[in-house]
Amino acid sequence: MRNDAAAIAMNRFGLGAGIATATPADTKAWLLGDLHRFDPRPAPLSALPARSELVQSIQLLQQYKRETRQDRKADSDGIDNAAKADAILKDYRQDVRGHYVAAVTARTTIALQSECGFAERLVHFWSNHFAVSIDKVEIVGLAGNFEFEAIRPHIMGRFADLLHAAVRHPAMLLYLDQAQSIGPDSPLAQRVAQRRNTALGLNENLAREILELHTLGVRSVYSQKDVTEFAHALTGNTIAGLGRGPVQKLLFGNSTPGDAVFLDAIHQPGSRSILGKSYAQSGAAQGKAIIDALAIHPATARHIATKLARHFVADDPPPALVARLEGNFLKTGGDLAALYRTLIDAPESWSFAATKFKSPWEWAISAMRAVGMRDLPVKRPVMVGLMDQMGQPLWKPGSPAGYGDKASDWAGPAGLMRRVEAAGRLARQTAGKIDARTLAPKILFSSLTAITAEHIARAESPEQGLALLLVSPEFLRR
Repeated sequence: MRNDAAAIAMNRFGLGAGIATATPADTKAWLLGDLHRFDPRPAPLSALPARSELVQSIQLLQQYKRETRQDRKADSDGIDNAAKADAILKDYRQDVRGHYVAAVTARTTIALQSECGFAERLVHFWSNHFAVSIDKVEIVGLAGNFEFEAIRPHIMGRFADLLHAAVRHPAMLLYLDQAQSIGPDSPLAQRVAQRRNTALGLNENLAREILELHTLGVRSVYSQKDVTEFAHALTGNTIAGLGRGPVQKLLFGNSTPGDAVFLDAIHQPGSRSILGKSYAQSGAAQGKAIIDALAIHPATARHIATKLARHFVADDPPPALVARLEGNFLKTGGDLAALYRTLIDAPESWSFAATKFKSPWEWAISAMRAVGMRDLPVKRPVMVGLMDQMGQPLWKPGSPAGYGDKASDWAGPAGLMRRVEAAGRLARQTAGKIDARTLAPKILFSSLTAITAEHIARAESPEQGLALLLVSPEFLRR
């Protein structure tokens, strides 16, 4: 008996069916139940360090940079600055590597154990939309915290709240250099210019990416002038805990390290004009007002609708679905839960053609869920190594645009070969305990074809049969 809806619900919208997964009677209601069941702070996150501890680790990196600025010469005490700097950098790398591995393990454990596959997929979608990257060394320890504290708590609320949380998290402020952006005419810049005859710089990275990637979309309705004006409005947004001694205390007072703070002393004064609208607010209110306006702009609605439809339905999303999502976004002012309901209710979402090719992360999680894995080996960075091998290391896209979301991004021969190798290792770990002939219809439902079933049945061993299932065309797509 065909069960197309179950295949779509669990594999396209969820994280993949498991060996013991029960088929929901009402698939739409089952998916929409995630909007109420989702836990933004599940148990695996409880053991992770606080943001303040992670930011304190970055202070080691700042100390290293100060030591290297000494031209790596012997200091007045006769201690080799080069040796001191190298020791500091080694401590930092060991510290943040541990934080990164713990965060990857927590994310993976949540994905393997969660009964809210649709909600967890939304977490991964939004985390990639607001991408940060551990390519920048300061981000290595903070990337997981960014997803857990800026993304997870806000995926069921308003897009504006999610946007504010993402762009003001220290990982984003560091990744896109906002923490060091200073208004050229700000009080601090003027004092420095008078004393040192040095100009402090404005950085436009965060402003550009908010407009281009997070809200309006690439080459849409904004100009370079809008980018510069927005960058001026964002000056003042920085991070407590990343300064030196008395200066840090003077600027940030008693703020906890890692807090997003606003400093009037580095904010560019004056009104701003963006997308033809004037913003006369002063201080932090100015940037907030602009972000609020961007969050509900028609171009933003179109951009978000397109990305959501592309992720869940098709690389070339159906225009009618995009229009429906766009209309809902505008009508509700960016109510994300309402947007998800529209996505699930849309007839285009339930087309049986499995056009989406799984990313390495999606494939790995669905494969582990399929064989019943719920935990990773303790103190072994299994998922870190696997994702590195498969070409999608967690929180390490090549640019602020995040990882690609089309088949052409992942379906190359080298990537497929890595999946074959990983499937073989996973199958061997089951030690023949799983019969792929029985498992296949439980996880693929009506998408299982006769030819795949035949290949599995003719396998020379249970391990080979399972490996064939995990790299079958039906399993590679969702």
